[in-house]
Amino acid sequence: MANTTVLKDANNVWSSCLKIIKDIVEWQHFKTWFEPIVPVELQGNVLMIQVPSQFFYEYLEEHYVNLLAKTLKRELGKDARLEYRIMVDSSNGRSGSMDVPASGSKTFNHNEMNFPLVIDNPVKNPFVIPGLKKVQIDPQLNHNYTFDNYVEGDSNRVARRAGKTVADKPGGNSFNPLVIYGGVGLGKTHLAQAIGNDVKRLHPNKVVLYVSSEKFINQFQDHSRNNAINDFIHFYQLIDVLIIDDVQFFARAEKSQDAFFAIFNHLHQTGKQLVLTSDKSPKDLEGLQERLLSRFRWGLSADIQLPDYETRIQILERKMKNDGLDMSKEVVKYVAYNITTNVRELEGALISLLAQSSLNRKEIDLDLAKKVLRNFVKTSSKEITIDAIQKMVCEYYGVSYDKLLHKTRKREIVQARQITMFLAKSFTKNSLKTIGEHFGGRDHTTVIHSCQTVKDLMDTDSVFRENVMEITQKVQLASM
Repeated sequence: MANTTVLKDANNVWSSCLKIIKDIVEWQHFKTWFEPIVPVELQGNVLMIQVPSQFFYEYLEEHYVNLLAKTLKRELGKDARLEYRIMVDSSNGRSGSMDVPASGSKTFNHNEMNFPLVIDNPVKNPFVIPGLKKVQIDPQLNHNYTFDNYVEGDSNRVARRAGKTVADKPGGNSFNPLVIYGGVGLGKTHLAQAIGNDVKRLHPNKVVLYVSSEKFINQFQDHSRNNAINDFIHFYQLIDVLIIDDVQFFARAEKSQDAFFAIFNHLHQTGKQLVLTSDKSPKDLEGLQERLLSRFRWGLSADIQLPDYETRIQILERKMKNDGLDMSKEVVKYVAYNITTNVRELEGALISLLAQSSLNRKEIDLDLAKKVLRNFVKTSSKEITIDAIQKMVCEYYGVSYDKLLHKTRKREIVQARQITMFLAKSFTKNSLKTIGEHFGGRDHTTVIHSCQTVKDLMDTDSVFRENVMEITQKVQLASM
């Protein structure tokens, strides 16, 4: 009977405390950090509460100690004291608890109020790293994925630069969350992990974690079976920069979405950084809760598109440099011209070329490249000529073919000629000298100047850039 009275009193006191706390903290914080607490007993002016884990205790101490102190003093008087009982999550899978009497416990003093710590086993880390100290969390990053070896081009410029901004100042920028989306093999994972690696380099004390949505879902299901969902959520709420890959797979996991919603809210509200990748824009994702999708739209959504011809050449050259591979410019151009799908296919073609060269002890030349690329290219591309490009540009701008050859300074004629030279250099195997000869015998320096002018205008004039991209697509279609 006595025990029932003690428990009832503890419940009443804690219930009164919760009524006050509920009006002060945000609803989601209240639900996460106060609802799981269980009042255990009340002895005089000492209230013992039970919390799910050591991390839970540490979080309360760090963020809510003053609120707890003031609230409990209001209910039990100025000499009120609070003790914790921390649940055991032992390695053998059995649960229990352990507490130490106030007289024998380690005591911390906060604003003249003692909060004894009940020593207990820490919460399990889903990544099997013992303990909860931040330095013990493995970021799960591939160190080869860096900004240095991520080639920037028109197809990914916004996403890459936004990623660099996030890495420089995680959580302290307007790109939170940063959602990177695009098709398969375009470099979303590379960019997301490059952000994580750069954060670790620039901010060594930040806790970074990369995890695929599938691994997140599997971890959640394991913790759910073991009645340890709170521990799972609390672990993820410890992270400073959380990178979730392929969030579209959350569509088949409703309960995992609930857990991620709680984690997202906590991290975002406490100024932590979220980086997400997806195969579609947030507005096109299906099967995800609207409340999650609305939060994905809080920050920046940046797409990665198919790399253009120039970017594909740079990707190949960077890969060759990293792998110590040497190929002629002719072969590089041929591969870049014919592999237009994604970065993964480009790298696969390069690996196949290297393998064939090693196995056959043969130098990588154009003939070998044509033989290997038959496995990558479904249909053979037609050779595009300078004349064909000239006609397409003239048709687009409504100028006659003959005027491109004249020495005129009319802006529309000069730009049409420069664009034609630029495209001829990109899509044909002709030398600069040969290209120049198609324009009334101009020399190679004129071609170089024209190509650079086009590139500069594309960087500074959005309308001009759209025109060039539209003509480029026409040329690509003509060559298929």
